[in-house]
Amino acid sequence: MSDSSIYAEPASPALPGSGFTLDLARAALVITDPQIDFLSPKGATWSVFGDSITENGTVGHIGALLASAKETGITVAVSPHYFYPTDQQWQFSDPIEQFMHSVGMFSRTGPLTLDGFTDSGADFLPEYREYILDGKTVIASPHKIVGPESNDLVLQLRKRGISQVILAGMAANLCTEGHLRELLEQGFEVVVVRDATAGPRLPEGDGYLAALINFRFLASAVWSTEQTISHLRSA
Repeated sequence: MSDSSIYAEPASPALPGSGFTLDLARAALVITDPQIDFLSPKGATWSVFGDSITENGTVGHIGALLASAKETGITVAVSPHYFYPTDQQWQFSDPIEQFMHSVGMFSRTGPLTLDGFTDSGADFLPEYREYILDGKTVIASPHKIVGPESNDLVLQLRKRGISQVILAGMAANLCTEGHLRELLEQGFEVVVVRDATAGPRLPEGDGYLAALINFRFLASAVWSTEQTISHLRSA
């Protein structure tokens, strides 16, 4: 995690704690977009996200969370982002959609084929595949903008009796925050792992800093990867 003071947790927070207590029987780890286009120097957006990912140790921290969750035996779910050729038919889009389409993020040749998928920008980061492709991890249908409203993540969690989510992944102020907000609206308790995500740095602003502020206001708790693993092992 970056030592920069602008990202440090407030020494004297004004907001009260939520009283959140982790219950492994009803908890899941949810990772948003653990894909090459976000997390690899080979990905389409590394020039925008790479510095934040590197400073936070995001790649290693997501890996550590996956390993710990599997060791603990809690549900693990991935909410991926895919675009198919038919998505190019959309008649309007917001600025981040325009950007994603312009760099070919998460492109797949179709929803019913894996042609060209392996090692493409839409594929999972290689170091995560042993955890994601183990036949137990839930791979939700793709979300299309930033939140899980357009996929089956909530259904998959409800069907497993999940009411607490440990949330990590990419990108902090976009899909991660979008998932946080919708999961809260759906009645879940949500912990965000602050150093297992990262954000864009553009003239428009520092996406990671923007997300951290909202995480503190909204999440049931904001933990580091180290804290999260400690809670998983002691719960």
